[in-house]
Amino acid sequence: MSALRDSLDLIRLVKPEAGTTALDHEIAAERASSLGAAEKRVIAAIAALSAPGGDAEPALATARKVVWEYFVQRELVGFRRHTDVIQALNIPPQVLVGLGAMSAKPRT
Repeated sequence: MSALRDSLDLIRLVKPEAGTTALDHEIAAERASSLGAAEKRVIAAIAALSAPGGDAEPALATARKVVWEYFVQRELVGFRRHTDVIQALNIPPQVLVGLGAMSAKPRT
């Protein structure tokens, strides 16, 4: 019984929940970093959309794709409303209109 008691005391001393807290922190940091990178892609795509001399159709398709990916990523981390970022990032209506078609794309 003494060995079992010593083992339990050691487990309490080590505090294994501290390991999961560190892991949870790392996961949260990775999610934030990934979401920030996705936001930068949206900003770049919106800028390219309004750049003079470019072909508008590919730029629009790219903008729709990266905005859709950004919205999906936001929803995965718990952000369900996108109204604020639509306004903050100045996402044009023509980009938003095409987002429904992204999810309805037939599988090949």
